Amino acid sequence: MLWIIVFLVLLFIGIYSFLHLFTRHGKGFLLPDFSGLSLVEAQEAARPLHLRLEVTDSLYIPELPGGVVFRQVPPPGRHVKKNRRVELTINSLLPRQVAVPSLVGFSLRQAKAELAAIGLKPGRLIYTPDLATNNVMQQLYQGQPIAPGAPINIYSAIDLVLGMAPGHELAYIPMLFGKSLEAALDILSDHSLNTGIITYDQSVLTAADTLAARVFRQSPDYSQHPEWPLGTAVHLTLTINPDLLIPRQIPLTEDDL
Repeated sequence: MLWIIVFLVLLFIGIYSFLHLFTRHGKGFLLPDFSGLSLVEAQEAARPLHLRLEVTDSLYIPELPGGVVFRQVPPPGRHVKKNRRVELTINSLLPRQVAVPSLVGFSLRQAKAELAAIGLKPGRLIYTPDLATNNVMQQLYQGQPIAPGAPINIYSAIDLVLGMAPGHELAYIPMLFGKSLEAALDILSDHSLNTGIITYDQSVLTAADTLAARVFRQSPDYSQHPEWPLGTAVHLTLTINPDLLIPRQIPLTEDDL
């Protein structure tokens, strides 16, 4: 009976030792952040850690440099061990091209929908006197007229020359606090406003931070009455600092009481 107990104890110790060695217990490390690095730079950083990098997907984000790492799986900071496979998504070097639609005669809302459907976006809104407000009178690319059907890089911006009827020359500034940049830009164009200077505070360090950032400051500030000319540029500052993204109280005016 005693020899059976001794055998079981030795077997348990042997299995535990094998698993301890096999799993490299206590020899893991925190996965670094490869976002914003080129594939070569990421491979150089991964080599001394014995990580296996594999590009599994690509996309095109015009705000980021071509060829850099946009996303990784597992995410940065995850505890991993040597020989771990890390999947990377890379920002494409060359965007595909699309044909510019015909927007003249459309409303601003219709033009935005047409552009979004093929991967384009509205650029600068330029207002000129006309009988109808927000009616597209001309479409431009980089300051020059562009004909329908012309090939252009996806995600490019098409400037729109819009009508402005007498008595409809003013807009109010929407509240953009806490919005992503994409949402803020969409709201501004919906309110017949332009995007001004976009800046990021010191908390935004990586490409992933840029995409996660939210608006915490705007100029001009929120207004509850139409008092700014159509096409006014609104400047935005974004952050990922949670302390700066605490909702603030908007003071009530006499009209709200």
